[in-house]
Amino acid sequence: RVVIMDEPTAALGVKESRRVLELILDVKKRGLPIVLISHNMPHVFEVADRIHIHRLGRRLAVIDPKQYTMSDAVAFMTGAKAPPEAALAA
Repeated sequence: RVVIMDEPTAALGVKESRRVLELILDVKKRGLPIVLISHNMPHVFEVADRIHIHRLGRRLAVIDPKQYTMSDAVAFMTGAKAPPEAALAA
């Protein structure tokens, strides 16, 4: 089983978004894998174990949110910065 969430906080307020993030962390603690699709970088960096970065419709890199900043992720997405060789998607 896998939980897939596509922009779950996009139309929510701050309080509701916080509840969704807490739910994601709770599901994660139970050992269920979660795919979170989101453009909200603070939310992604708060709950993700790894981040798959896409550019121009293709997966570009997979990064560890503990090793990269939100600015790095955005720079990879926009092409302003090339991801390191080790992070490139196969």
